[in-house]
Amino acid sequence: SNRGEFGEIFLHIAIRQVFDSVPAISKIYYKSSRNETVKGFDAVHVIENSRGLELWLGEAKFYDDIGRAIRDVVDELNAHTDRDYLRDEFLVITGKIDAQWRHADALKSLLSPNTSLDEVFKAVSLPVLLTYDSTCVGRYHECSEAYAEEFREEVIKHFETFKSKELPRRTTIHLLLLPLQLKARLVEELDRKL
Repeated sequence: SNRGEFGEIFLHIAIRQVFDSVPAISKIYYKSSRNETVKGFDAVHVIENSRGLELWLGEAKFYDDIGRAIRDVVDELNAHTDRDYLRDEFLVITGKIDAQWRHADALKSLLSPNTSLDEVFKAVSLPVLLTYDSTCVGRYHECSEAYAEEFREEVIKHFETFKSKELPRRTTIHLLLLPLQLKARLVEELDRKL
């Protein structure tokens, strides 16, 4: 119940489907033991566009409390965009890139210690997925105008709270909110099916 793998999977699904990203490496695949948590960014994807390669470094918080999710992810975003942290993370990522992958050379060049972090930050996006137990989702059992309005208000309120925090300034952040009826029930069902 305190592990984040499900959040990482939801983040992966969301950025693949919504933003058409391509996974660069799968951090879960590189876990060295069953109960180990994977350190660093929860997702390492790329998107190819007219400006070149964008690096998407994602964070997920699979929580039941949105306030705690926002607080914890803001702390991580600030820590993870620190110069020394990024250089260490880039070293780990670079060592796991499949040399046969078509974006391998471009990504290795972007992550190179010889590439200025100013250039890297122009190409980095931070997708953030936060789950939480939603009062709105828990209260309604069918779609209606009242549900849609209350849902919209709830999501906008949490977005505004997130936006008001001290966030890293040099990157683009994409906030993905995933309101749940009950996180505990979802975990129970996912564990049962898996």
